[in-house]
Amino acid sequence: MPLVTSEELLEKAQTGGYAVGAFNVENMEMVMAVLAAAEEMNSPVIMQTTPSTAKYAGLDYYLANVRVAAGRTNVPVVMHLDHGNSFDLAVKAFHTGYTSIMIDGSKLSFEENIALTKSVTDVCHTSGIPVEGELGKVGGKEDDLENGDDNPYTDPMEAKKFVERTKVDSLAVGIGTAHGVYKGIPKVNVERLSEIRAVVDIPLVLHGTSGVPDDQVRDCVSRGICKVNYATDLRIAFTKGVKEYMAANSDAFDPKMYSAQGMKEVTAYVKQKMEVVGSVGKANDCH
Repeated sequence: MPLVTSEELLEKAQTGGYAVGAFNVENMEMVMAVLAAAEEMNSPVIMQTTPSTAKYAGLDYYLANVRVAAGRTNVPVVMHLDHGNSFDLAVKAFHTGYTSIMIDGSKLSFEENIALTKSVTDVCHTSGIPVEGELGKVGGKEDDLENGDDNPYTDPMEAKKFVERTKVDSLAVGIGTAHGVYKGIPKVNVERLSEIRAVVDIPLVLHGTSGVPDDQVRDCVSRGICKVNYATDLRIAFTKGVKEYMAANSDAFDPKMYSAQGMKEVTAYVKQKMEVVGSVGKANDCH
C-alpha cells in the first residue's frame, strides 16, 4: 500500500492504548527486515532516518527504498525524518516526500525551540504532513546531536505551552532515557510522564529506548507514549548477524549471504519490540 502519515497511526494508538514502533533503518536490508517483522505481526510500522543516515545516501534514496517496500505490503508504513536538526533539512524531507517530519530544537532555548518548530509545522501542515517536536533532553548521542544530563526532564507546563504555540502533532519528551548504549540499567521517570500526559493531549514519543527494560517501556505506553523509537539495538542486531556468519564462513564474499543473517537478527528483534509496544495485530485499525 502507499506510504501513510504518522498522524492516523498515532491517533489510533493513543485511542487504543498501545504504541507504534519506529525503527531507524540504515540500508535496504534493514528496511526489508523491519518490514518482514511488520508483515508477520500484522503491525503498523514507522521507518525513520536520521540526518547522518540521510547524508550517507540522500533522502531520496531512502524514501524510494521504503516506498517500494511499502508498496509490496498491506501493513501501514510511515517514512519519518528522525531528529531533523534544521529548518532546511526538515523542509527538504517534506518536499522529497517523507510522510512524517521531526524537528529537534531541544538544544535551543524554550522560545527558540518554539520558533523553529512552528516554522516547520507551518510548512508541513499545508500538505497535511504531521510534525514531531521535542522538549526536554534525551541524553546520550544521536548522530551529531549530543545532550548532557543537565535538567533533562520535560516540564509539564512548558510542554502544554509548547504544543499550543507550535501546533505539533506529537511530542518527544525527556523522562530519563538516552541515545546509544546504556552503561547501566536506565530508570525512566514514569511519574513525570504521567504529569505531562495530564496536560498534553497529543501522542507522546519515547526516544532512546534501545536498552530500556521492556517492563519500563510497557509502563510508559500505559501512561501515554504512542511512538517508541529504536535505533542502536537494530544496528547491533544487524552487525551481530553479519559477524556470526563471517566467523563461521570466513571465505564468504557474497554480501547477500552474510546480510541475510543480519536481517534475520533485525527481524527477530523488531518482532519482539512490536509485542512490547502492543502493536501486534493493529495494522487493520489503520486502514
